[in-house]
Amino acid sequence: MRITIRRSDFDRILEYALSQRPDEACGLIAGRESDDGSRSIEKVYLLTNTDHTNEHFSIDPKEQLAAVKDMRANGLVPLGNWHSHPETPSRPSEEDKRLANDPRATYLILSLEKEDAPVLNAFHVEGAQDERSVRKEELIIVETNY
Repeated sequence: MRITIRRSDFDRILEYALSQRPDEACGLIAGRESDDGSRSIEKVYLLTNTDHTNEHFSIDPKEQLAAVKDMRANGLVPLGNWHSHPETPSRPSEEDKRLANDPRATYLILSLEKEDAPVLNAFHVEGAQDERSVRKEELIIVETNY
């Protein structure tokens, strides 16, 4: 599966994640899906991590509901979520895999392990709780609007 994000949205996520350190930052992504399965992120939501920790996140439920209402109002579909790893690589942790309950979702993970070289990857997680499989998705950062 391929997912596309604008450079400006990547920059917004990065700036927000840096501002939330040492905690994980989090949010939702919305956009459109093509018949071939590719996805384009058209809106990024920067939401509050109510856990305020560097090891996991919980999205503020009121903010999540407002984001979903905004998606519907703008004709967008929820594509998944994003969160940062302030001190670890851009790959799903065991907890990330355990909490990945939507097999259709894309999970973006931004690593701030090396501040001068942030890494954003996209993942798909599926399978039974005790044997989750993780597949890296092709993530394309585009410089202009699509």
